[in-house]
Order: sequence, then C-alpha cells, then structure tokens
Amino acid sequence: MTDFLLLAFIFLCAGVIAVPIATRFGLGSVLGYLIAGIAISPLLAALGVDVESIQHFAEFGVVMMLFLVGLELEPKLLWEMRSRLLGLGGGQVIITTAAITGIAMLLGQPWTVALAIGLVLALSSTAIVLQTLNEKGLMKSDGGQSSFSVLLFQDIAVIPMLALIPLLALPELAGLEPANAADDAAHAAGMSLVDGMSGWQRTATTVGAIFLVIFGGGYLTGPMFRFIAVAQLRELFTAAALLFVIGVALLMTVVGLSPALGTFLAGVVLANSEYRHELESDIDPFKGLLLGLFFITVGAGINFALLFENFLLIAALTTGLIAIKALVLFALATVMRVRGTDRWLLALGLAQAGEFGFVLLSFTVANHVIPTAIAEQLLLVVALSMVLTPLLFIVYDRVIAPRFASSQQGESDDMPEQSPDSHIIVAGRGRVGGIVDRMLQSAGYTATVIDYSAKQLEFLKRFGVRAYYGDATRPDLLHAAGIADARLLVVALDEQAQITALVRHVVKHHPHVHIVARAVNREHVYELWSIGCRDIVRETYDSSLRIGRSAFQALGVSTDTAHSMVDVFNTYDRKAMVAVADAYDVNVPMVENEEFIRRVREYGAEKEPELQRDVCAVMRTGQ
Repeated sequence: MTDFLLLAFIFLCAGVIAVPIATRFGLGSVLGYLIAGIAISPLLAALGVDVESIQHFAEFGVVMMLFLVGLELEPKLLWEMRSRLLGLGGGQVIITTAAITGIAMLLGQPWTVALAIGLVLALSSTAIVLQTLNEKGLMKSDGGQSSFSVLLFQDIAVIPMLALIPLLALPELAGLEPANAADDAAHAAGMSLVDGMSGWQRTATTVGAIFLVIFGGGYLTGPMFRFIAVAQLRELFTAAALLFVIGVALLMTVVGLSPALGTFLAGVVLANSEYRHELESDIDPFKGLLLGLFFITVGAGINFALLFENFLLIAALTTGLIAIKALVLFALATVMRVRGTDRWLLALGLAQAGEFGFVLLSFTVANHVIPTAIAEQLLLVVALSMVLTPLLFIVYDRVIAPRFASSQQGESDDMPEQSPDSHIIVAGRGRVGGIVDRMLQSAGYTATVIDYSAKQLEFLKRFGVRAYYGDATRPDLLHAAGIADARLLVVALDEQAQITALVRHVVKHHPHVHIVARAVNREHVYELWSIGCRDIVRETYDSSLRIGRSAFQALGVSTDTAHSMVDVFNTYDRKAMVAVADAYDVNVPMVENEEFIRRVREYGAEKEPELQRDVCAVMRTGQ
C-alpha cells in the first residue's frame, strides 16, 4: 500500500508542477507531461519501478479517448469522411511503410525486418495529436479533421499488422530472444478466445463481436442507462459508463482486435443516444488522468544510457522519420486538396511515431521478427519523436500559422459574409424549455437540449423529440455539451437553486455566452441580476400579462386598446425592476432588506400615479 501511495504521489506531483509551467510558457500540456516523466525517471529507476507496466495500464486512456471521439461522430458523418479516410489514411500508411522499408533495406536489413520496421513507424500518436488538437481548438478545422481521418485509419490498420507480423518471423532469432518473451506470448494466448481456431471460425467470432458491440450499443444500453438513471446517483452512472467501455475493450481484446477500435465503434453507435453527453462527462476525467500518466511514462521510459551511447544514430533516425512522414503527408494533403495552414498542420502534427509502436515492437520481438538490439533503438526513436511533437506544434503556431494569416484574411474579405455558428444549449426540456426548443426548431435552429429526467426523455423520445440525459448544472457535462463554443444558453430548469447555480457558473467561466434565464418569481429576477445575468424572464409574467389583457377585453375594452394598455404596464414594470435592482443583496432576505424596501416604496410613490394616468389615457383615447 505504501509503495502504491508513493508512486501515486510522485506521478501526481510531477504532473501538477510541470504541466502548469509548460502551459504558462505556451508549450502545451502534453510536453509538460513528457518533461515531468523525464524529470522523475532517475527517481523511478532508483525505486525499481516497472515503467513499462504502468505504461500499458495508462494506454487505456487512448481507448477512452477514442470512445469519446466516436461519441462526436454520427455514422452519417463517418461515411462522409470515407474519401479522406481511405485516401489520406490509406495512402499515408502504404507510402510511409514502403519508404521506410526501402531505406531500412538500403541500410542492410533483411526485407522481413525492414517491412516490420516500416509498419511500426508508419503509425502516429493518436494520444498526443488528438489531445493537442483539442487543446488548441483545431479539431474541427480541415487540418484537424484530416488528421483524425489518418489516425482512425491507422488504428484500423493495426489489426492486419498484428496478423502479418508473425508471418515475418526469422527462424534464426527463435533461440536468441529472452525467455520471458515466450512466456508473455503464451500468457497473451491464454487470454484469447480465438487461439487455436481455424480461419473461418476466427473470422466468424470477430464479426460476431463487432455485431455484439453494434447491437448492444444500439438496443441494450438505452434500457440499462434508463434503469440506472432512476436511482439518480452520479457515481452509479459513472460506474456503468466505465463498465461499458471496459467491457467493450475486453471483448475486442479477447477476439484479437484493437480495444481502441472497438470502443471507437461503440462511441459511434452511441453518438445519437440521449445519454451521450452524460457518458462523455463521466468518462472524460478518467481519460485525462490516464493520458497524462501515459505521457509521463513515455518521458520516464527513455533509456538515456542507450541514447547517449548512440546519440548521433538515434538523432539521425528520429529526424529522418519525422522528415519522411511530414513529406508523405504534405504530398498527400496536396493531392487531397487540403490547403494553407491545414496542410502544414496535418504534415507536422502526424510526423511522429505512435504509442502503438511500443506495442508492436514488443510483439515483433516476442514473435522473433526484429532483433532485441534493433527494437531497443527503435523504442528510443518512437519515444523521442513523440517528445518532439509538441515542439512541432509550436513551430506551426508561431511560424507557419502567422505567415498564412494575412493572406487568408485577404481571401476572407472577398468572400460573402457567412452566418455565424449558432450553437445553442437548452437546459431543461419541460413545460418552458419544450416550447423554446420547438420555437427554435421552427426557425431552423438546432439546439442541444439537456434534461435530468429519464422518464421525461423516454416520453419525448416516443414523439420523436431528441434530448440528452444529464444534470446541466455540472460543469463537466456543460463542457461535453459544447458550452465553450456556444452562443446562447437558455436556462429553463424548474428549481430556483439549480437555475442560479448554472447561471453563476456560466457568467463566471463562459462570459461570451448569452444567457436567457427563467426566473421563478420577482425575487429570483433580482438574484439573477445580481450575479450578472441581464436577459431574465419570469416564468409566469407573460401569461399574467395575457390574463390581464383578457380581463380588460372582458370589461369592454377593444382588443387593440387592451394590447396598448398592457404594453404601458409592461414598460413601467420593467423600468421599476431595473431602477431598484442594485439595492438587492443576495445574502439578505428581501423582506429584511431595509434599503431595498425603501427604494421600492419611493419609486412606487413617485411612479405609480404616472402609471395610472398613462393607462387611463390609453383606455380613453384608444391609442
């Protein structure tokens, strides 16, 4: 227990110190984690820590990240990406593998070893690239989407690579590898459902597993999450989300598929689920911690003794790898019409080797494909290229992007004005939020609607209404719903305390968002005003005005005159509220606030006669 606590303290301390410093200097969180790992590597070595085992555990963060990426992609969008998925992704893997294989053969390696090296180094780092693109807000750019297409194809390509690599085995290496490699292979085989199966049986099992993920995600998760939502216990929903992701990853692993690919597929299946944002907000903290731990282990796993012994060779190989992949990606981007800064973003962002390289190199050694000495050097190349990736993004930010900015600005001036992104979030889909959502839809706007009632969502679903399950007052769920990019937040929750908490958080942390807030009564209006909200609607106010107008009409006033009389009263009431709002103190009950009561009485004494005179004048003249 003490050893575990000590390790947890070391890793957390390194990350908490290094990442803010790196972020402060514009280096990004990924490079901060890598630097933290390098800094604590001597301490971990002195304690005899197995960094590789921790790294394998932390790689589950990549699995979670691809699940979250899948949640953002509907199957329709994935189908629309098919040209870049095959053109950019397929072209990058094939051309890069061929180029590296050819160079390795020129350096004297047998074709089998050279091909294995080419396959390993063709992959890029999903963890680093997606994390960095999301941090910099570049994920939705053309370059970001192109990068994602390449990374997704690479994750798919891992499956045939795992099938091909054992066929490249060198018989002369069989007796030279460490004994534990065979043991590891045997252990892995023991965890496999498809070991010993014939080809058609293995294929049928694999297809069945994929079908189970699609069927389970589409038809079984809804009832399961609705059952859990009845308890309204956040920790239980979090446990269920983890259960689902881990279960899918386990299923994919035992049938010989990539767990990351499986969870990505599960995410795509759930992209239209009403529980999508709740799942995203529950999984995201675990993903972030595990990815941070993974980056730390990459930095800590660098073998500096071997690096210093072969510094020029490792440096040359790393530089050559980055140059080759950047050139291939740049050429493919040109062919696929990815232009301007997006082309450079794709080329520089994916020029490194990836975390799957660690897995594949261990796999090649265990299957007697690549000699251990060469694999150890390649491990350094993979790690160093990943460490250098944040620096390449800095080059993009500070050198490439500014040079294109002026020309792109000139081009944009000649383009017709585009309508701005109208990202809208409606919190609460009850009596008030439902009408607001329908009005927005009638005008062609699409809102992200969040409601915490599973029964309400099930009821709405039967009428074809789309809404997502979750507590809108939670900052993490708001982030998952896209509050950072939102233009408008409509707060239509029922509980006064929830409305106030949500408005206070958004006003403080997302001041760019325009908030339209529902107020339950007059005092609540003052409370929301005091925390910075300026677009407040009392839930019964407009209906009260309509009732008053009907009362006037019932007393013989014409319809137009009744409308005008209500408008006069409405104008007076709104001015009165603004006039006394600054005297309201959220920490003092309104009936005990002497200053507020005094201001209300003074304003009423001065303005009530004017209100009566104006309303009566309208009634007499009909204007």
